[in-house]
Amino acid sequence: MIYDSRRFLLIAGPCSLECEKICREVAGKLAELRSAFPQLNIVFKGSFDKANRTSLSGARGPGMDAGLELLGMVKREYDFPVLTDIHEPAQCERVAQVCDVLQIPAFLCRQTDLLVAAAKTGRCVNVKKGQFLSPQEMRYVHDKLALSGAREIWLTDRGTAFGYQNLVVDMRSFSIMGTTGSPTVMDATHSVQLPGAMMGASGGQREFVPALARAAVAAGADGLFVETHPEPAKAISDAATQLPLTELGALISDCLDIWSVVRKSR
Repeated sequence: MIYDSRRFLLIAGPCSLECEKICREVAGKLAELRSAFPQLNIVFKGSFDKANRTSLSGARGPGMDAGLELLGMVKREYDFPVLTDIHEPAQCERVAQVCDVLQIPAFLCRQTDLLVAAAKTGRCVNVKKGQFLSPQEMRYVHDKLALSGAREIWLTDRGTAFGYQNLVVDMRSFSIMGTTGSPTVMDATHSVQLPGAMMGASGGQREFVPALARAAVAAGADGLFVETHPEPAKAISDAATQLPLTELGALISDCLDIWSVVRKSR
């Protein structure tokens, strides 16, 4: 098991793996946070392929071969469990040879064949709740994984479509999804996206990341998912929502304070 209820789960890393320099810079910062906050349980994330870009011309990342090499490097040299997205059943077995957590993207959360293939690898599976689903419906996604033999399941909320090009987070989601018995996670950076709002690309309101993250932890989320980058404006994807790496420590410190209070009240 990767999840440990005695420690706060932090899934963090760049949106796209991009290159070795970015991965090392982010992993180095996460290593500093691990030393400063022993109550953290950190998983490094990064996508080898951003397969659902708004525009055909959007940069998709380094690809599977280079991406798995980068994730393997982070795992070996920085001693973090690693997570990446999968998009097709055929990718599962190979990705599972490197990654500790396979992530199902929100748009694919009801794709039965993908869920079953991920479950059968024996790796932890993190599922993003689709922007089109209620938290109650995630029980059926969870059941598909559990009945297919998944050993560990995490459920992550990344916001729900609210009209056009806007998302909202229902803070009841963590209690509702938590009735499955699996850990719940708040995706603090994708939740502030403005999907497709920048003429062929997604916009975002990064300034609301801290408020939503703190609120979710207070509402009972077991962990946070945060995409972070040394220079978000230069990132090849999600430039409007990734948290500057220099701001990550302060946010996590605040959230750990809240988490400690919430744990005592349970």
